[in-house]
Amino acid sequence: MKKSKRKLLKVIFAEIALILITIIVSLPLFLALSISFQTQKEVFSFPPKIFPKSLYFGNYKRAFEVVPLARLILNSLIMAGVITVGKLITGSLAGYAFSNFKFKGKNVSFAVLFATLFLPAETVMIVPLFLIMKKFGWVNTYWALTVPFLASATNTFLMRQHFMSIPHELEDAARIDGATPMQYFVKVILPLSKAMIGGAAIINFVYAWNLYLWPLVVIMDDKMKTVQIGIKMLITGADVARNWGVIMAGAMVALAPTVIVFLLLQNLFVKSLVKSGMKG
Repeated sequence: MKKSKRKLLKVIFAEIALILITIIVSLPLFLALSISFQTQKEVFSFPPKIFPKSLYFGNYKRAFEVVPLARLILNSLIMAGVITVGKLITGSLAGYAFSNFKFKGKNVSFAVLFATLFLPAETVMIVPLFLIMKKFGWVNTYWALTVPFLASATNTFLMRQHFMSIPHELEDAARIDGATPMQYFVKVILPLSKAMIGGAAIINFVYAWNLYLWPLVVIMDDKMKTVQIGIKMLITGADVARNWGVIMAGAMVALAPTVIVFLLLQNLFVKSLVKSGMKG
């Protein structure tokens, strides 16, 4: 009985702690959403209002008027979508090679690849990458936004670790049935890796969507800028300076696609976390 009570208390305390953490993490998001529906007078009123008197959609309309948010969101969707698909393809293929093939220098090449995880690539490589993009004539194009990020050591590492957990007896059975390595990869490995791929897709999409420094450097044309730069334009723009209702409205619009992607793939994301935890 004492053990069961202790377990029950532990569960209760854990649930309370998780609820408190959720409230703390969600509070800034809730305040931003609330401010986006408040008039400028309500935003600067004292004491501050947690809930708006009424849903004021003028901030959203103003945000789209000041900055071409629709075009910037399209640019970000193209960039994030291409980068996500590219990373999943290259990461899964490279992970499959490292986990299921034997070749000279395999361990050394993987060690070098793993070492790149410790490099702040976006800051260390930004100057040489920009010079390469300029040499190719890709500045102010989607090529510059996407090509440098189509491969990732992180995805390769995650996919390799996952593929190594799949029983090799399946590969032997596939070979006996006459399947080629590529057929085994497409028809066996990938269907068994849906959860991992879904989790990686969310991580990659959110990472690509939130890119700020690289698009800021390589894109000068306002029509080719991304939504993250658009939020900065709202903050520094003379038309809406200090108008936090408009700024928060833009931030909510920028946040929406990542929330939608997470909601669509959340089941796969949770399954990937559970599977990785079971392996540990």
